[in-house]
Amino acid sequence: MRARQAQAARLRLIEPVGDLDRVQLERHAALIATDSGGVQKEAFFHRVPCVTLRDETEWVELVDAGWNRLAPPTSAEAVAAALHDALGTQGQAAQPYGAGDAAQRITARLVGSLGVA
Repeated sequence: MRARQAQAARLRLIEPVGDLDRVQLERHAALIATDSGGVQKEAFFHRVPCVTLRDETEWVELVDAGWNRLAPPTSAEAVAAALHDALGTQGQAAQPYGAGDAAQRITARLVGSLGVA
């Protein structure tokens, strides 16, 4: 109980920020809580655990890989438990969106199909 209270004391709620500031905050966060689909993916790209304040998500692959957890926003207890359980965790090493080399592979295909060396 005291550990949860100490962690809650470290929680900071802030006013909305612009995109660049949000990305910087995400990169350096210990944990992200959101209801945004885009922020769920950004959390994964930054390798930050995420709790999504919803009953469902369009990014089930992130839940399956352990990078995201769902917490129904109608239950304060469920949200608090999900936040506590996610803090300090890491999901599985996964590349559900590819290896980040799509541009190189497309270029190689185009060059190959044109017969250019």
